[in-house]
Amino acid sequence: MNWSRLLPPGQQYEGPKPPFYFLILIAIASSVRSLIHIFYADGGASVIAGLDVNVEGGTNVIAMFGQWGASQLILSLIYWLVILRYRALTPLMLAVVVLDQLLRLGVGQIKPLEVAAAPPGAIGSGLLLPVAVLALVWSLWMNTKPDEKSQPNAATAKKKKQKRN
Repeated sequence: MNWSRLLPPGQQYEGPKPPFYFLILIAIASSVRSLIHIFYADGGASVIAGLDVNVEGGTNVIAMFGQWGASQLILSLIYWLVILRYRALTPLMLAVVVLDQLLRLGVGQIKPLEVAAAPPGAIGSGLLLPVAVLALVWSLWMNTKPDEKSQPNAATAKKKKQKRN
């Protein structure tokens, strides 16, 4: 069995640096949030989201928050894998962040929470979505200057330049 196929060599991200740094911030926040949902006594359901868990079925809500945290942890690990090894996938991960925020906002409209104040995640998604879209677009922006990596060798570049003249 060849385990190196599971994680083949990565490629470097050649886009602008700020979107990559934004992905690092997302990975940190996602990691912390997932661990809170998994390990905090109420999973953050009451203390953070403001849900009343002292009702019939409250333990089920806490259990669902813990399971949600496990799913978030998997996504966080994928973010970290891209950051540490597969940087060329930065735009794809930023697209995942955009899709995640769109779905959170959409589902929140279809199935709104009944709480006294909006939980941080509901507010955060509204603020994060435009920033994530900007980071995604910025990450896809290509440099206009050709570099050595985009040109196979100097002789080929010289021939192309001569053809234009």
